[in-house]
Amino acid sequence: MSSAQTPARGRPRLMPRRRVGGTPQDEILDAAGELFTEQGYAGTSTRAIAEAVGLRQASLYHHFATKEDILIALLRQTVVPTLDVARAQDVTRPAADRLVEIVRFDVTQLVTSRWNLGVLYLLPEIRTAAFDPFRADRLALRDIYRSLAAEILGADARDPRCALPFRLVESVIGLRSDGEIAADDAATLAGTIVAAVERILRDTPRG
Repeated sequence: MSSAQTPARGRPRLMPRRRVGGTPQDEILDAAGELFTEQGYAGTSTRAIAEAVGLRQASLYHHFATKEDILIALLRQTVVPTLDVARAQDVTRPAADRLVEIVRFDVTQLVTSRWNLGVLYLLPEIRTAAFDPFRADRLALRDIYRSLAAEILGADARDPRCALPFRLVESVIGLRSDGEIAADDAATLAGTIVAAVERILRDTPRG
């Protein structure tokens, strides 16, 4: 079990709990999510994260060995919940129904998460080997989208149309970053994207 996952007891905190989450790890991730998305990853120190939680910096290292470990944990939060939903689906259900379920869940969690963590996908730091598990999870989710789209189309998963549902869902990250959508828009936006995906897979001819 990695340092990012192992519960540990740190020193007493400097001040009463003031972050969301049931554990110190959750509070650290909440603070880091805010600071990374608003001030940048490179511009955020572990000391700043610890202070935002009300912990000593040494206590933070009881829960996460490095700032990189914190970023890995945050990135996986954007993918693993949807991947779990997709992998738990009944494969005997129609592919269209399964894809709609994934799209709705994925859009909703991307739009309503406390911080817009998807903007961290573009960080140059995540190109290193340490982030291979996150990239593997994201590619696995992408491939599920593609395979369902291919099944609906009766096409090869390499058909360019099969890439569109996943990319359309992730477009909400940019919309949220630009201030064009808010958490209250999640249900409506999910419905709109579902409709767009259905139309693309139904009406778009091979060009």
